[in-house]
Amino acid sequence: MSEMRVSPGLPAEMATAAKKSDTPEKVHDAAQQFEALLMGQILRSARQSGSGWLGGGEDSSAECATDYAEQQFAAVLAQQGGLGLAHMIAKGLERNPSGRN
Repeated sequence: MSEMRVSPGLPAEMATAAKKSDTPEKVHDAAQQFEALLMGQILRSARQSGSGWLGGGEDSSAECATDYAEQQFAAVLAQQGGLGLAHMIAKGLERNPSGRN
């Protein structure tokens, strides 16, 4: 049988291209999206753990509408500062000008 090898990471060319495209705006946007996702999950968990904060029921269309409303609410909250996670994440991912992280 032939020997299989798994490379530990991205090829050098791809890693270099990825580093060049990481602008502060892209990092902040990704951090905001992550925070919105996290807040959406928190809202969904809170709603599903009890009778629901927007009322109960087993109507699938209401469930879909509520899920969408929670996602949009979480996205707007994250854009307006939210819990401050996006700012902390983006700041933690910033590169030092000296080249050290």
